[in-house]
Amino acid sequence: MALIEFENNTDEIIEEMRHKALTWLEEAGGDIQSQAASNSRRASGETAGSFQHKVDEESMVCSIGSSLENAVWEEFGTGEYALHGDGRAGAWYVPVKSYTGKKKPTFNGKVVIVHGKNGADFYKTNGKRGTRALFNAFNSMKPEIVNNAKIDFKDLGE
Repeated sequence: MALIEFENNTDEIIEEMRHKALTWLEEAGGDIQSQAASNSRRASGETAGSFQHKVDEESMVCSIGSSLENAVWEEFGTGEYALHGDGRAGAWYVPVKSYTGKKKPTFNGKVVIVHGKNGADFYKTNGKRGTRALFNAFNSMKPEIVNNAKIDFKDLGE
């Protein structure tokens, strides 16, 4: 009577699946990061260049974003142009002396300087429109990323 021996390859299969998933997450994150940078405004390029992605190997999650405060403003808009209409209504004033951005704040699309007390000058603004750079990057890349997943993982079902 012949003995039948079963070989358990579960650990190797799980590791191969994990490796494929991490590779796919890294590629997808890089693609979305690159597209978000392309979608960003280019006044200085600082915000566009600040997008990063990071794959957490433990949770199998890829996070994409920017550590710059301006990236939030660019994504969701400010003031009267805030995404959900919940921004500050009306004008506010930004001191000219302390403003460090390359693109000057605008009021209804025009740069307006107001002379204040003690001779200080201020840019009058009612906010800036959001570009939705990251949101649009994800949505535009999603079909390609899903297709890549189907290709990358198709042999796991065989």
